[in-house]
Amino acid sequence: MHPMLSIAVKAARRAGNIINKASQNLDLLTVSKKSHSDYVSEVDGAAEEAIIKVLLAAYPNHAILAEESGRQGDHKQSEYQWIIDPLDGTTNFLHGFPKYSVSIGLRYKGVLMHAVVYDPNNNELFTASRGSGAFLNDRRIRVSKRTKLEECLIGTGLPFRDLTHIDAYFAMLRDIVPRITGIRRPGSAALDLAYVAAGRYDGFWEIGLAPWDMAAGCLLITEAGGLVGDLEGNDTQLESGQIIAGNPKVFSQLLQVIAPHLTPELIEAQRSAKPI
Repeated sequence: MHPMLSIAVKAARRAGNIINKASQNLDLLTVSKKSHSDYVSEVDGAAEEAIIKVLLAAYPNHAILAEESGRQGDHKQSEYQWIIDPLDGTTNFLHGFPKYSVSIGLRYKGVLMHAVVYDPNNNELFTASRGSGAFLNDRRIRVSKRTKLEECLIGTGLPFRDLTHIDAYFAMLRDIVPRITGIRRPGSAALDLAYVAAGRYDGFWEIGLAPWDMAAGCLLITEAGGLVGDLEGNDTQLESGQIIAGNPKVFSQLLQVIAPHLTPELIEAQRSAKPI
C-alpha cells in the first residue's frame, strides 16, 4: 500500500471510531441545520478534525478541501489536495439508519491518486491508488459484468439540497425505472460509488453532489474497471456535481436514457463548472 494511502486509511479509521462511539448515544448529539434537508452534527466536526489532524501530521504542506471546514492550506502552491467528507450520510446517521461512510480522496496536480471510502458499521474499507486497482478489505474488486440494462441494479440519490433540477431528475427516474431490474437510494453517495466499484450496483447517477461526496468514489470505480463522468459523459463531475457511473456497457446505456432529459440549465451547469 502506498504511504499516502496508508495515512488516509489511518485517518478514515480514526474518524470511524468517533462515529461508531457517537452512534451509541444519538439522542445526546447537538445537531444544526445547514440548509434545506441538510444537517450537521458535532460528530461531523469531530470526525473531520480527526482526519485533518492525521493528514497534516504526515503532510503539513498539503491543501485540504473538507465539507465542514472548507479550504485549508495554500491551494495555489500545493500540488496535493485532500478532499474529505467526514460523515457522508449524516441524516442516515442521525436516524440510526446504518448507511453512511467516511470519504477521503487525494489529488496531485488535479488528478485523483488515492481514495478511501470506509463504512464503519460493517468495517468495510474500500481503497484505491491510481494504476494499482481497487480493493475491499485487501481483496481486489471489479465492476459488474452485466451488459443488459434490464438485468441491472442501479443506485441513485434524490437532489435534496437544491431542488432546481428536480423535475429533470424525476423525468430521468421515470424513464430509467421501467428499463432496469431494481433501483436503490440508501443515502450515502460515497458508499454508492464504492458499491459500483465492487459490482454491487451496475450503475449510479445523481444530481447536485459536492466534490467530497464523489472524489474517492470516482477513483475507486475507474480503478475497478468502470467509467464515471457527468450527465453528458464528460469529466466535470467533481466540478458540476452531476454524475453517472457504471461498468462500461451500463455507463453508455445510462447516458442514452438520460440524454433526452438534460435541460438547458443542467447542460449549462455542467459546461460552466469551475475548477475546485
